[in-house]
Amino acid sequence: MRTFKQKKIILFTLGIFTPLNFTLLEVNASSFGAEIFCTMRDGGNDHESSWDAAYSYIKKQKGGLFKVAPKNAAAQITETVIREKDKFSYCVEYLEGLHPNRQLIRDIEKEEERKDKEAQEREEKKKRLERELEETNDEINSQINEEFTDETLERYSY
Repeated sequence: MRTFKQKKIILFTLGIFTPLNFTLLEVNASSFGAEIFCTMRDGGNDHESSWDAAYSYIKKQKGGLFKVAPKNAAAQITETVIREKDKFSYCVEYLEGLHPNRQLIRDIEKEEERKDKEAQEREEKKKRLERELEETNDEINSQINEEFTDETLERYSY
């Protein structure tokens, strides 16, 4: 009976400390990911190579079944740089590349909406013109049928 209680206490203790351990790993991964990103940028590397290195490290350290999304990794790096201003004071200017210009994204979305609307209007115009053409053809056919009777179309009527 006593061994069951001991197992229960051990499992309970593991249940409490395991999530804390994963949280600490994530914080350390984002902190070192920010350090990788900022050091590479400060060393003269471009945004893409610095971002790829930092993101790869954060993904690798996360572990588990699901990987960190790029937006989340960028947010973690930004949070670390902001939280540790003294350590990463030189890196603030590089954060702009992690989060694209939101105005630019809105402009692109508006442009796509405009193109979709124009395509829809063209499609409606095409359907309207097809209907008008069909109506005109029907009118012409009915006029031709009225003009020519069966007698005028018989081959052997002289």
